[in-house]
Amino acid sequence: MKKVKFIYNPFSGENLILTQLDKIIKLYQEKNLQIIPFRISLDTPLERAFIDIDETYDHILAAGGDGTINQVVNLMKSNNLDLPLAVLPVGTANDFAKLIGATSDIEENCKKILNSTPKAVDLGLVNDKYFINVFSYGLFTDVSQKTPTHLKNIFGKLAYYYSGIKELPTFKSVNIEVESEEMNYSGEALIFFVFNGKTAGNINIAYNSEITDGLLDVIIVKPGSVVSTISSLLKFFKGEHLEESTNLIHFKTANLKVNCKDFSSNNITTDIDGEPGPEFPLTITCLTNSLNLIF
Repeated sequence: MKKVKFIYNPFSGENLILTQLDKIIKLYQEKNLQIIPFRISLDTPLERAFIDIDETYDHILAAGGDGTINQVVNLMKSNNLDLPLAVLPVGTANDFAKLIGATSDIEENCKKILNSTPKAVDLGLVNDKYFINVFSYGLFTDVSQKTPTHLKNIFGKLAYYYSGIKELPTFKSVNIEVESEEMNYSGEALIFFVFNGKTAGNINIAYNSEITDGLLDVIIVKPGSVVSTISSLLKFFKGEHLEESTNLIHFKTANLKVNCKDFSSNNITTDIDGEPGPEFPLTITCLTNSLNLIF
């Protein structure tokens, strides 16, 4: 009987996974697969989940939000594990899981995983950290980290919209330099995204992005007047910003370098899939077909 390492975060979302453990084990046993669970906690480093993984394992099943999946992927890479990964979305936003068609129905997702074969998808790499969905800094990152989880759960996109408008009068843009084969930019950035996926906070921002094209989607929102910036944010929520916006730059690339010309660059918060990101300067790369995913 092949084994499956089941890594789950009991604190993700509204603790949904805790009510589904028996159902998951049952479905896997019916496919002659043995679940080996690992419960994420503050007392036990996630690194321990990978100590015993060997050739007897079929795949890794991770249940959590985008941050949990990001940590699992980074540890898989640091341990040189090329096992397929399957995802059960039980977090707040679950942007990456929704991108690959996962739903909130755990039983439905398990059945889909157990009847699918692995597919190779791209990963992003910023300095020495991998990201599955998005790297960001700027207004959106600041708002995301300041908006309470319960408001995100209740109001979704509206929570980000309200918090973003509230932060606008005091938020300072960042002076950056971006270098790539496709586009160079030197100037102010209010929001900076590099997408492997499509959404952030369930907002469909990089709707032309693909996770199998070997390219990352870069989106830079330049500062303007309060009125023009609010207009740009409204277009984000309508999904019209990539078609027509005087304040926005969008291009696709496989490699780019980003530096910050502000003296206080070390105090700028960056984010990868909901986890703290690296400091400037940044080298960002798309790693084609770097992750075997079951979906």
